[in-house]
Amino acid sequence: MAQHAILRFEKHKGNPARPLEAHHERQKEQYASNPDIDTTRSKYNFHIVKPEGRYYHFIQSRIEQAGCRTRKDSTRFVDTLVTASPEFFKGKSPKEVQAFFQRAADFLIDRVGRDNIVSAVVHMGEKTPHLHLTFVPLTQDNHLCAKEILGNRANLTKWQDNFHAYMVEKYPDLERGESASKTGRKHIPTRLFKQAVSLSKQARAIEAALDGINPLNAGKKKEEALAMLKKWFPQMENFSGQLKKYKVTISDLLEENQKLEARAKASESGKMKDTLERAKLQSDLENMQRLVNRIPLEVLAELKRQPNKRGREL
Repeated sequence: MAQHAILRFEKHKGNPARPLEAHHERQKEQYASNPDIDTTRSKYNFHIVKPEGRYYHFIQSRIEQAGCRTRKDSTRFVDTLVTASPEFFKGKSPKEVQAFFQRAADFLIDRVGRDNIVSAVVHMGEKTPHLHLTFVPLTQDNHLCAKEILGNRANLTKWQDNFHAYMVEKYPDLERGESASKTGRKHIPTRLFKQAVSLSKQARAIEAALDGINPLNAGKKKEEALAMLKKWFPQMENFSGQLKKYKVTISDLLEENQKLEARAKASESGKMKDTLERAKLQSDLENMQRLVNRIPLEVLAELKRQPNKRGREL
């Protein structure tokens, strides 16, 4: 099976550094939203670049040192994920795994600047080892500009090409994956999977409340369902809007899913799981849309009259 080196970027605006820090630095005791995390193996995690305190303080300090002005929509830091196909790590010793991630980190450090690295930590306590490297996108002339560093889609393809060329010098078995600019696919962020789990759980509770409505308890049960829907409905609309950006990816994965299910039943379920999980997003969305369709019209009308955080109706 083909083995690929994987490099992904996620830009962050505003101040979401604290939750990211808690995840990267394993500062939580439990990770209910991600059952793949085995905290008993966190002791095997290791840093290539250790953080100099809290992420937010470092990020703010670097921006201030550079004399940069920021806006609400300024990208303040970038979270980089580096990993490889699960098969690549099979049979490799801890020393060999560390060497792989050190080389990958060297590639990034050379391009974004060592002084701009917030943290570079390798997680060994999940199914596939991976590196989280967080950096402040400061250019060589001290401008805060993620666009200049990462560029547009064409530039991101060059990043992938250069990364593959750099890694394949040491690991010749690694292959270059098909470019997203050709396939039209986008990486679906992990946060969307977590949102889907949370929203699906809430949806089941709401359906149970709706199923329990009868002529004798209609008033009480309606208020119970409405209270849950007031919280769930705007989250659902936001989730649906985000998912539209990944329509091509999900459509392709659903098509692949039909072909892979038979193979998964045979012997390759582990290898297919990631693809099946991504295809499940569409199923979750359809189930939640089914719930929206069965909300009583008077309840739906009341929901849409609820003001959102900016004081406008939904």
